[in-house]
Amino acid sequence: MPEPLRLGLAGLGTVGIGVVKIVQRHGALIAARAGRPVSIVAVTARDRRRNRGADISAYAWEDDPVRLATRRDIDVLVEVIGGSDGPARAATEAALASGKDVVTANKALLALHGQGLAERAEAAGRTIRFEAAVAGGIPVMKALTEGMAANAVGRVVGVMNGTCNYILTRMESAGLSYATVFEEARSLGYLEADPTLDVGGIDAGHKLALLAAVAFGTRVHFEQVAIEGIERVAIEDIRLAADMGYRVKLLGVAQMTGRGLEQRMSPCLVPADSPLGQLSGGTNLVMIEGDSVGQIVLRGAGAGEGPTASAVMADVVDLARGIRVPAFGLPARLLAEAPPAVQPAPAPYYLRTTLVDKPGALAKVAAALGDAGVSIDRMRQYRHEAPEAPVLIVTHKTTRDALDHALAAFAATGVVVGTPVALRIEQV
Repeated sequence: MPEPLRLGLAGLGTVGIGVVKIVQRHGALIAARAGRPVSIVAVTARDRRRNRGADISAYAWEDDPVRLATRRDIDVLVEVIGGSDGPARAATEAALASGKDVVTANKALLALHGQGLAERAEAAGRTIRFEAAVAGGIPVMKALTEGMAANAVGRVVGVMNGTCNYILTRMESAGLSYATVFEEARSLGYLEADPTLDVGGIDAGHKLALLAAVAFGTRVHFEQVAIEGIERVAIEDIRLAADMGYRVKLLGVAQMTGRGLEQRMSPCLVPADSPLGQLSGGTNLVMIEGDSVGQIVLRGAGAGEGPTASAVMADVVDLARGIRVPAFGLPARLLAEAPPAVQPAPAPYYLRTTLVDKPGALAKVAAALGDAGVSIDRMRQYRHEAPEAPVLIVTHKTTRDALDHALAAFAATGVVVGTPVALRIEQV
């Protein structure tokens, strides 16, 4: 019987307990598929006495994650503590230094420190695997590093935060305001302790930074991801988008252009009949465009105990099989330092604004757009009561700089009430 692959499990929250359950429930199946048994040797968490709904009595306990990471009787540290620094980072670095491989679900850690950790791993002859850090149970990293290894990737597009997708689809289906659905999501436990990680686009931005690094062979730079959350999306935008055949999604887009590497996470309009437009609830979806294979669509559960633990164990099984690849698909020294794109590629935009209801108001707004070089595709004024008139404008393709110049000029017209809302229309 081959020697088992021995795991040290750091973190016994939702994902950690999911890993315990999978190992206990499917031990024989995993051994058959991996060619050797996989066993949990030791665990660590903040509270030893907490009832977690799984039997962990057979595992050694460590109060300190770093002590766990350096135990001589483990081969792999499974880090599901979370957080970009603190115990998670310390345990990961200690594991690599002591000759362990690392499997992690920690997107923040890798988005902020991925290059340095990849270099540490390779210097020690080890590897870091992180399938579970991006899109939960969807095997998107395997798709990029294995299934599409012979493709040059042109673009990666995805909905990568289930909470935001739940909020936006719930607003549409129930006709509820953002504030109402936000509180509903909070009461259901869908939001992070710091909600801005979800609704502010930060969580999804971490994932996009990792996807971009693997897709384009570049160093991971989270600070270069342009991020806008969904806080300003109103029920009016949901309704007007639907009226035009679109849906609003928090969309991540990464693509290599002549202007540099474009990485952005922002609410966008997508066609309602597209795979992204049909995505509902907390589901995630990632689209990858390769030069040989064309467009690949991966859809599934983006979070939760079972899906995320499944992704963790996929990496563990690969290590048990002896499959070892660099963290970001290429050796760390070969990852390119890609310049960030100065601005995103041109696109049509949706504009919602409110005008003073008087003659010539529309003409002044149209003139401001024209002076900035922004061409109007269609314009619609909705039923209203004086003294204000809601107006919807869809532009032809334009740059964000030109649009921002036009929006700045709106204030000088004297006919615009409040702050206009501008959302990119993404072709998918």
